[in-house]
Amino acid sequence: MYLKTFIDEKLAQNAYLVGCQKTGEAIIIDPPRHFEHIIEDARKEGLEITAAADTHIHADYVSGARQLAIKHKAKLYLSDEGGSDWKYEFTDGIDSELIKEGSVINIGKVELKVMHTPGHTPESLSFVLTDFGGGATEPMGIFTGDFVFVGDVGRPDLLEEAAGIMDTAEAGARDMFASVQRFKELPDHLTIWPGHGAGSACGKSLGAVPTSTIGYEKQVNWAMKIDEEEAFVKELLKDQPEAPTYFAKMKEVNKVGPAILEEREIPVISDSKKVKELMEKEDTLIIDTRPAAEAQSTLLEGAINIPIETIFSNWVGWLAKYDEKLLLLTKDSDRKKVEIALHSIGFDSIIGFVDEIVLSDFELKSYETIPMDQFIQEMNDEEVAIIDIRNASEYKAGHFDRAEHLFLGKLRELPLPENKKVMVYCETGARSAIAASILKARGCKDINHMRSSYAETIKHM
Repeated sequence: MYLKTFIDEKLAQNAYLVGCQKTGEAIIIDPPRHFEHIIEDARKEGLEITAAADTHIHADYVSGARQLAIKHKAKLYLSDEGGSDWKYEFTDGIDSELIKEGSVINIGKVELKVMHTPGHTPESLSFVLTDFGGGATEPMGIFTGDFVFVGDVGRPDLLEEAAGIMDTAEAGARDMFASVQRFKELPDHLTIWPGHGAGSACGKSLGAVPTSTIGYEKQVNWAMKIDEEEAFVKELLKDQPEAPTYFAKMKEVNKVGPAILEEREIPVISDSKKVKELMEKEDTLIIDTRPAAEAQSTLLEGAINIPIETIFSNWVGWLAKYDEKLLLLTKDSDRKKVEIALHSIGFDSIIGFVDEIVLSDFELKSYETIPMDQFIQEMNDEEVAIIDIRNASEYKAGHFDRAEHLFLGKLRELPLPENKKVMVYCETGARSAIAASILKARGCKDINHMRSSYAETIKHM
């Protein structure tokens, strides 16, 4: 058997290639929209991608399953659990099999046995792997999707918080409790291959370790230690982070069927008149993907800076709208990475990359990054507006006395302080830099953001 993990660090998403070396067949579990690197890896190992399986209808990225079926003739294995509202709608005309509790997927001598593990979503599945080709008679591990993570379990509130499907959070939490009880009965030695790692919004406290075992999770995972249903439900629903707004769109896209990506050369625009013309269109959003230290003094009018080095896809999903056309100021070496990251969350309306050479033809905007000591000193000025752009749970845990909470993910829409100097902070300076660019794009004149963290600042006050 061949098994390899492929991680999209901008989404903290894991895809898995599982192959049978005896027959040359392979399957991709939870395939990303851009999967060429996985196919290339399979070819090097003498494997052909014959199948793909999704653990559930994803909310945080566009699945590559339909693209694999249409472009590479892969057979799809998709959930038939969860009731009529949770059925895939794009299976007509493609080779597919609907699977449920007890179904078996055979990839050569490798077996994946299906468990229905609802909680995160009603249709969620897990796949228990046994390598019969290697002589095994017992399972080796389990692909848990967004059911069990290292140190956490999937959040059940996304359908309600992001997709607006009311009265589903508590029901999902109770389903999750039942699924966890079944999970704990599996052999302790089984390896856990989760759908996400730290940084994903599909849980609240995901670990950064890529794999675990059932036995270890039973010792350390909070969800495995609570044996009383009401206490479990209360803890699971408590302090979940804000649900990214783009999750509702991803649910719809993955259920109905993502658009098929075709080869397309995105134009690089080096004519400043053309750039200006595009900038002036109401449906254009300019995203500057350069490092914050570089972008802060050379911002185009109206541009927001989301550096490609950050959790780029997540913040674009929060801040951009699907009816906006994206104009991107991106370094040459980063253009393909940016394109793939945007496609991964369904932003296909990229009208062009701006060549940095045109910056000299524009009146550029800027904001200032200041050290902690200066931030503390200027914060005492009553005429200054202090903005905390962290998550609600972070703000609730502690904040500066006069700080107003304006969550970064909603900062393009929230009312702003008028006619005041604005000082913005977060935990590391990365999110506050994005916020500073948004505030500048929205017309705030005088903006400072702090490169130090709130926690570090409190120690020095």
